[in-house]
Amino acid sequence: MIRRPSWRSACMTLALLCAVPQIAQAQAENAVQKFSFAPTSPPSQANEIPLRTGPQAPDVPAENWFLMNGELNVRNVSAATLTPFLPSPDKATGTAVIVAPGGGFLGLAMETEGFAVARWLADHGIAAFVLKYRLVPTPADFGVYTTELRAAFSGKPTGVRPPQDTPAYARDDGLAALALVRSRAKEWRIDPARVGMMGFSAGAFTTIVTTLSAKPGERPAFIAPIYGRLTTREVPADAPPMYAVLAADDHFFASQGFGLIDGWLQAKRPVEFHLYQNGGHGFGLGRPDTTSNGWIEGFKNWLTVNKLLGQR
Repeated sequence: MIRRPSWRSACMTLALLCAVPQIAQAQAENAVQKFSFAPTSPPSQANEIPLRTGPQAPDVPAENWFLMNGELNVRNVSAATLTPFLPSPDKATGTAVIVAPGGGFLGLAMETEGFAVARWLADHGIAAFVLKYRLVPTPADFGVYTTELRAAFSGKPTGVRPPQDTPAYARDDGLAALALVRSRAKEWRIDPARVGMMGFSAGAFTTIVTTLSAKPGERPAFIAPIYGRLTTREVPADAPPMYAVLAADDHFFASQGFGLIDGWLQAKRPVEFHLYQNGGHGFGLGRPDTTSNGWIEGFKNWLTVNKLLGQR
């Protein structure tokens, strides 16, 4: 069964509302009927590690967990954290990946683009760390929030809209996550020279901006932006190897060009880019019955070929 529309799709619909009103209006009329919301309790976070980056503003409402079409999400994150998913010692490869979920910087799809991905990586010998990075504030009252979001879907005036690019505090959380994982590499039995970063949608933005903002020698060992914007950016000579994934029918980013890929090639840095025939936006680990299904196995093979996975 094809996965239902999720929070990450909803937030990027908001981005489209800002950019292409005529197209967005037609999509929004259908989206209002497709998305359901329900409050829920936070999951157990016993092993969640605080990142010492501080709140981005003093007036951010309390962190709020909820379900969108049955999928676990969080919003109003004002204190960044990192949640480890470590492989069993008999599977461990010494490689680690920081996983940044998406959600238009208005929320985070913590299960489908965070915990589920981290479990897959850990099951395949890769230590994973889910980054809950700081977000743009949304209304504290859940009812007001959902009303505002539905208004945005319908093209009506609303204050619930994503930013144009990665907020500085989300970038800082990415940098802090890299530093923390490397500082505890011995404890977690990972190689500090093989700590990479993967991000989905807005998390892909965060991954790219974190990488390009890091000082030389402190960048991720490799990156994997998954269905993020691939427009042109200045690429440094020491840019890490990159594995990028996008679907040709992604109505947000497929038509915006692939300048980032060109930049990596021009900088003569290793890059692999998969433009899948179909899959849409927000396919997570892969949408059944589309060519996007199974992309993460390709990512693992890419790590192996580039000698980034290590030996068991």
